[in-house]
Amino acid sequence: MRRLWLIPLAAAMLMACSEPQPPEPVRPALYVVAKPELAQDLGRFAGNIEARYESTLGFRVPGRIVRRYYDVGAVVKQGDILANLDPTDQQNQLRAAQGDLAKVQAQLINARANARRQQELFDRGVGAQAQLDTAQADLKTTLASMQQAQAAVNQAQDQLSYCNLRADHDAVITQWHAEAGQVVSIGQEVVTLARPEIKEAVIDLPGPLAEALPKGIEFLVAGQLDPNINTHAHVREIAPQADSATRTRRTRLTLDQTPAAFRLGSSVSVTVSSPTAEHFQLPLTALQEVDGHSRVWIIDSATQTVSPRDVSVLRRDARNVLLSGGIKTGDKVVSAGVYSLTPGQKVRLDKESSQ
Repeated sequence: MRRLWLIPLAAAMLMACSEPQPPEPVRPALYVVAKPELAQDLGRFAGNIEARYESTLGFRVPGRIVRRYYDVGAVVKQGDILANLDPTDQQNQLRAAQGDLAKVQAQLINARANARRQQELFDRGVGAQAQLDTAQADLKTTLASMQQAQAAVNQAQDQLSYCNLRADHDAVITQWHAEAGQVVSIGQEVVTLARPEIKEAVIDLPGPLAEALPKGIEFLVAGQLDPNINTHAHVREIAPQADSATRTRRTRLTLDQTPAAFRLGSSVSVTVSSPTAEHFQLPLTALQEVDGHSRVWIIDSATQTVSPRDVSVLRRDARNVLLSGGIKTGDKVVSAGVYSLTPGQKVRLDKESSQ
């Protein structure tokens, strides 16, 4: 009887074993598409748009500034008066020089008349040669004195005109160094003018980076308010000495193009990068470490399965990993949950994650 009872039980177990196993559930998978990077990011720096050519003007005579005609940011034309000095001293000098000239001109009239009279007397035979020579010498001396007096008048007129500080070219006023009422000396800085037609980006680079910039270095200059406004640039000049306080080197960049939004004084963000061999940047969560080997999981779009692939790691940080080999452009790489995957496992492409 015991054996008869076991027979139905065994039959039931055989039927249970012959039933097909339920299929393994298809798990959703986040992924990223491998995109090559051909440049190494060396840093991002804040900078400004400045004019390549600037000039700082000062008065050519000393005096007290009585008026400034423009404010910072004003556009001026060549010859425009920017500021002027109290002209009282120069006007007095001009009047004195004009008085000396008038005096010499009167002396010249007398010397010419005397020389002409002595010549007439000598021609009639009643005048002495010595008196004629003296009169002619006096005339030459008076002529020289008049030329000297005329030069003094011209100089005084120039000194008076120097009381007006004029723009020597079309420009934009970027800075005033002196205020109205201030007494300035000859050549003292008064105003800085910038030529707006040629602009460049100016940044401060760390000393070690500035000294070791690789060949083919690339600079991407973008507006801080709108990064979509950008252009490439290259180095025009690096300061020969580092700043004593910050130890940075002032670097001036020539822009390949000058967007209209890049006005003088605009703040920009400059990204420094260097061409390098093809590499791929992926989220750190896409990397799996197994027995000392680094690998990622590649999705086969045709079969919707995953398979591991060994990769070479160049560098990693808290968020990303940089790979130099093992994957190619367009590969779909699982970006999360890699430690729960098995070779050949079915996945569902849920959505592409952002790097």
